[in-house]
Amino acid sequence: MKCPGCGYSESKVIDSRPVPEGNSIRRRRECLSCQKRFTTFEMIETVQIVVVKKNGGKEMFDKQKLLSGVLKATEKRPVDAVKLVDEIEAELQNTLRQEVSSTEIGEMVMDKLKAHDEVAYVRFASVYREFKDIDTFLAALNSLKGGTGKKA
Repeated sequence: MKCPGCGYSESKVIDSRPVPEGNSIRRRRECLSCQKRFTTFEMIETVQIVVVKKNGGKEMFDKQKLLSGVLKATEKRPVDAVKLVDEIEAELQNTLRQEVSSTEIGEMVMDKLKAHDEVAYVRFASVYREFKDIDTFLAALNSLKGGTGKKA
């Protein structure tokens, strides 16, 4: 970090504090050449994720768009939609991939919903899988019933 006073590239950290938003750290530094003190901020660098849609189009990952879909599926259900979407976003960031398919994101949501709440899972699946008729819907219900061993 270059000193804003003399341009010397060596400094020592005197104090570090997290910023109230929690996404960066404020550091007080002192130049080792002229002893001038200055402040720097360090921020977490995140990967910009591009979502590859089913039709081949691409768009930036939009957490709010994903949250909107999950909120619809979890309405009046005991599922923390915000936490679920935060977990998915963290998993996507941890892959360090710049592109991910919308199908992969949809499957991640379905896996998490299936583990948390079967009703929310079926709601999400009915839109995500584009159920065309009652037979498709019943097949999904039967696979869910058979996969968990629960009785209807």
